Amino acid sequence: MVQLPRIIQGGMGVGVSNWRLAQAVSRLGQLGVVSGTAIDQVLVRRLADGDKGGYMRRGLDAFPFPDMAKRIWNDYFVPGGKSPETPYPATQMHQRRDSRNLIELLMVSNFVEVFLARQGHLNKVGVNFLEKVQLPHLASIYGAMLAGVGYVLMGAGIPLHIPGVIDNFAAGKAAEYKLAVTGAVPTQDTMMRFDPADYVDGPLPVLDRPRFLAIVSSNTLATTMLRRATGPVDGFVIETPIAGGHNAPPRGKLQLNEAGEPIYGERDKVNLAEMRELGVPFWLAGGYGNADKVKEAVEQGAAGVQVGTAFAFSEESGMRTDLKRTLLAQATAGTGKVFTDPLASPTGFPFKVAQLAGSYSDEEVAQARTRVCDLGYLREPYAIDEQKIGYRCSAEPVANYVAKGGKIEDTVGRKCLCNALMANIGHAQTRKDGTAEPPLVTIGDDLNTAAHFLNPERESYSAAEVVRELLSKVDVEQAVTAPSKVEVLSMEPVLAATA
Repeated sequence: MVQLPRIIQGGMGVGVSNWRLAQAVSRLGQLGVVSGTAIDQVLVRRLADGDKGGYMRRGLDAFPFPDMAKRIWNDYFVPGGKSPETPYPATQMHQRRDSRNLIELLMVSNFVEVFLARQGHLNKVGVNFLEKVQLPHLASIYGAMLAGVGYVLMGAGIPLHIPGVIDNFAAGKAAEYKLAVTGAVPTQDTMMRFDPADYVDGPLPVLDRPRFLAIVSSNTLATTMLRRATGPVDGFVIETPIAGGHNAPPRGKLQLNEAGEPIYGERDKVNLAEMRELGVPFWLAGGYGNADKVKEAVEQGAAGVQVGTAFAFSEESGMRTDLKRTLLAQATAGTGKVFTDPLASPTGFPFKVAQLAGSYSDEEVAQARTRVCDLGYLREPYAIDEQKIGYRCSAEPVANYVAKGGKIEDTVGRKCLCNALMANIGHAQTRKDGTAEPPLVTIGDDLNTAAHFLNPERESYSAAEVVRELLSKVDVEQAVTAPSKVEVLSMEPVLAATA
């Protein structure tokens, strides 16, 4: 039997769900989750900023293959940090066959984030990835497993092959992942491959298999995952359309309301009775950031809830302090607004955007930005011919996108989420003209409810305060269990914090 967390802290954005936040939540016996999306770029920019506090060095020193960690330190660390007008280092964009340097960076960066989140306690830590961002998957998952990650969570797509990847790595084997390539012919090689033996010095380390949770928005997808996944699916996070970040598109023909947001209907609601019949644990997400909703979820048979918005504004999250304070002030006044933008994300998924003057959500700011694609995590692989694969992004310069066979109408309203999300956490790229990339904050529709966690005369709150409030109406002493051979989640008192 395995003890399951009541609260899963959402794996939000790029670097918002950082190691500090995940550590704070896991220390309390719940599931802290780091975001693995673009974490290689986050590590590069933390090192370029001088590794404030020395935490990245601590993680690098713990990496099991010192020469690899040393190469990354030497390549990217800037003593004292780069000057504000100096751009961050440029790295190659990911491809189906990445260079060894990029693969090592993926392994090390995921290891460091998970390792730091695990310090100071004995409880599980999770990592969240987006299925749509496929190119970094294999090396990223292996790096997280090297650090002893306890859970892998994945949504924004159908992650049928991830359980098998996890199983192979736990067995010391190579793994493959089929890349989705637009226009590929059936005989075309679109497989990505990663063999740990190619990167490990000496014998392969023995790795524990983390539990895999699929993030879904329908009963059909949950059933498909259980029937067709390449390995065990240990549970589901069920996200409603009001959850932050990327949302699943409405089922059926897309219709927009007067404000231009996608309309969700009865077909988009999950039948919880059917979910219970599947016999695996599930957590509810999207609008569950208060004690009453946690109690309601448990009464409906859920193991608990996943919460993002409340944790995104906590002191430990990686979101810039000025953005937190501005949005929390709006929440306190009840004036915060979130727009479900059907066009912003190059993935084609609707994307929740906080309306914030001076950010990328401001039309004047969006129009003033010069289009550039230099990070490329959301690029679409496409077949150039029967052998070659190209990469394009509907948020890149329009002429470039069209030259690669893209439709000009697909570029309308698209935004560079890669650069904007880096700006959200204080790592905005500086351009040649001296301008910095603007932020674009993604948050759930329940933005204004975050004010509930603020005590009078305070401008901030901690992750621990969120956890205490969320659990205030459920019996936390009662074990939440599910059949499993996985080690029981430790609830022993945490060790003295080391970070």
